[in-house]
Amino acid sequence: MAVIDVTEQDFQQQVIERSRTTPVVVDFWAEWCGPCRALGPVLEKAADAREGGVVLAKLDTDANPDLARSFGIQGIPAVKAFKDGVVVDEFVGVQPPAAVERFFDGLVPSEADRLVGAGDEASLRSALELQPGREDAATALALLLRARGDEDGALAVLENCTGGFQAEGLAARIRLERAPDIDVSAALAALDAGDSERAIDLLLEEIAGAGEHRDDLRRIVVAIFDDLGVEHPVARDGRRRLATALY
Repeated sequence: MAVIDVTEQDFQQQVIERSRTTPVVVDFWAEWCGPCRALGPVLEKAADAREGGVVLAKLDTDANPDLARSFGIQGIPAVKAFKDGVVVDEFVGVQPPAAVERFFDGLVPSEADRLVGAGDEASLRSALELQPGREDAATALALLLRARGDEDGALAVLENCTGGFQAEGLAARIRLERAPDIDVSAALAALDAGDSERAIDLLLEEIAGAGEHRDDLRRIVVAIFDDLGVEHPVARDGRRRLATALY
């Protein structure tokens, strides 16, 4: 694991100079800081996953107050990423593991990122072994399985990926396509053709009388909103209309 302790005496060499060849993430922490102890293992796991592609340097702010002041550290934990001798990204406070992974991804892709980028079935399965429940890998794999007719396999993959709008939307779509008592083929055809606005209109029309299928219709609509982006006018209007249809 590429984790080192640094001080004011060796910071220039171990962080500034080293970052010219390998990204260095500095964890400004202190022994008394409970949040620091919570964040530390998350940072170490993210660094370890990149197999030497990034160095994690830990700096005790109590033992190195001048250096902490020189970088404007006012609260800890504080994390700064160095490349080519300068700070390129930073955050303050405890962050969830997913946010820490994204922070490290901005410096060097993880092995799971590389596998997702490859996009074939074997690579996607390997990515999910490394990061179970990873939404982009699960969704991509489910799409491959669905395309070859293995809908049960696709749903099994998506079941392990909870909380992701795209994964939940795809699982809902598969269930609705298989349901004998509801026909959303026109809406899905519009969606596949890139006409998100018409797809939303048709799906919202179905919600009122959809009974047990209401939640799956909602999941597909929410996935469309997520794909469009928060600020897209169709998504903004659609969220209001969805709330009206549901409540």
